[in-house]
Amino acid sequence: MKEDTFATMKDEIALNPKAAANLRKKLGNLRVVYLGRIPHGFYEDQMNAYFSQFGKVLRLRLSRNKKTGKSKHYAFIEFASQEVADIVADTMDNYLLFGHQLKCKALQPTQIHPAMFLGANKKFKAIPWQKISKEKHNAEKSPAQMKQVTKKLLKNESAKRAKLAELGIDYEFPGYKASIQEKPKHTKF
Repeated sequence: MKEDTFATMKDEIALNPKAAANLRKKLGNLRVVYLGRIPHGFYEDQMNAYFSQFGKVLRLRLSRNKKTGKSKHYAFIEFASQEVADIVADTMDNYLLFGHQLKCKALQPTQIHPAMFLGANKKFKAIPWQKISKEKHNAEKSPAQMKQVTKKLLKNESAKRAKLAELGIDYEFPGYKASIQEKPKHTKF
């Protein structure tokens, strides 16, 4: 008779028991602690230095916004032993740090995703998006790009002139058309 997973209050129902057992074996030796409500200024280097007083920190991943690189104020820390992870979870839960009350929990193997530590232990390098976009915007334009830009400007200007005429406003202004040198027309003899 099969075991009733609802009655036994198991966390998961495995579709492939062999794969689930293999995953549990891989993840079973992980000693991971979740750290939440992390204050601004307490980043990877500071965390590594602080938590190494409890024991050896194997991996540390502070979650960051992909676009801005700012902290999302939670992290996952893997320790060398389960005892250290339990001590950290008990000690640091509700700990007041820089005016923020930290939330710290030891995670069970079923709560750990295999890709949890993707990009862990890397020094964060901010990408200067503003500088990149400014350089792209101010870059020298090719003749084809200039032709496209002037075509768009002339189209918008002619639409503006048509709108003024439609409203009954008789207004002449030089606009972009005056600044563009017209090509000389060739006449055949």
